[in-house]
Amino acid sequence: MKKRTSAFARIFAVLALAAAIAAVFVIVSGGLDDKSDKTSRNGSQQQGQNHEKKPRTKAATYEVKPGDTLTRISHQTGVPVEELVDLNPEVDPQILIAGETLKLR
Repeated sequence: MKKRTSAFARIFAVLALAAAIAAVFVIVSGGLDDKSDKTSRNGSQQQGQNHEKKPRTKAATYEVKPGDTLTRISHQTGVPVEELVDLNPEVDPQILIAGETLKLR
């Protein structure tokens, strides 16, 4: 028994492949556009509309709580992460210990 292939099946297979390639292209280019939209024309980072800059705390120190990270502490206190690292050179930013005291000024 000889198999018969139809021209319709071949055309449909080519169209399905082209549609799949187009879908992958659209998804990838959409993901790249999201990243480039966050950077303005001059290359600086734009603040999100939902993120308002928190005023800097008046406290001189911060006691690390379980689960804290430098980023979380920065958001809570208004002190930039880079400044926290500069003010506390003895602290390992990757391993914060609960109860440790960090300088904020």
